[in-house]
Amino acid sequence: MLRRFRRRTISADQPAAPGSPPGEAGHALRAPSRLHAFNRYEIKYLVDAATAGELRAEMERLLDRDEHSGENGYGIWSVYYDTRALRFYWEKIEGLKFRRKLRIRHYGDRFQVTGDTPVFVEIKQRVNRVTQKRRVRLPYRDAVALCDGRAMVAHGPSERAFLEEVLDLVCRLDLRATAMTGYQRHAYVGRGADVGLRVTFDQRVRGRDRDFHLGADAENRFIVPPGKVIMEVKADEWVPYWLTDLTAERNLQVVRVSKYCQSVEAYGRAPRSLFHIPGHDLDPIPGRPPAMTTAKEA
Repeated sequence: MLRRFRRRTISADQPAAPGSPPGEAGHALRAPSRLHAFNRYEIKYLVDAATAGELRAEMERLLDRDEHSGENGYGIWSVYYDTRALRFYWEKIEGLKFRRKLRIRHYGDRFQVTGDTPVFVEIKQRVNRVTQKRRVRLPYRDAVALCDGRAMVAHGPSERAFLEEVLDLVCRLDLRATAMTGYQRHAYVGRGADVGLRVTFDQRVRGRDRDFHLGADAENRFIVPPGKVIMEVKADEWVPYWLTDLTAERNLQVVRVSKYCQSVEAYGRAPRSLFHIPGHDLDPIPGRPPAMTTAKEA
């Protein structure tokens, strides 16, 4: 069945500012501003690795590979902020029509992160069925000063309102780093009639509940079974017939999965929800919460 969506576009089709993350060309509000904002619909599927391989082969034929993806994809690491009572986590679990989360996100090899490394401070929010994402690119030290140090950082005129919103959220809700996630992504983008379509495959989904410096040599654990891949379809207006047919042929079921929630639950910060991906939880070590198997870094 064809899924057709409508959206209100925030950003025009200017080229992305230098240093934009993979797949975000065309979503800059004003180049060369470091601020980006866009809306889209997102549909997620949980597939096994073999099926993901078959689907990726189809994507290679029908879509263009994201220019940053290469043969091995690219890494994405995110530090999520929440209240002591996990307000943002519970908003997701309860399915509130308006919900949001704050994170610092890095693309690439986290072991190369220094204070000067560009990262993104991002507010991702859901308004009914539409996902809205706003973010600003900052040096890592400034992102930490803003979100952990709760101090305004150097910025351009177009970035001030967003940074003030982040600072207000952090201070008013007493946000703190709560969970970290990381995974390897293969991404494909639409061409021709499918411009605006983006399909991603996230594998080796890992996380941790402490040592939140991006470059820390800390242990991560699988928070999604390593044999499973999260496939996500991201569309500006509609999903084409060929893609809905492809998912129907394989009987793929839409899932409500959040990598942040998976990390929170995997480390025992909250009970397993109805949306928790099962299958790999270990018996807990005495005195420690249940967790997933240890993941060796790629």
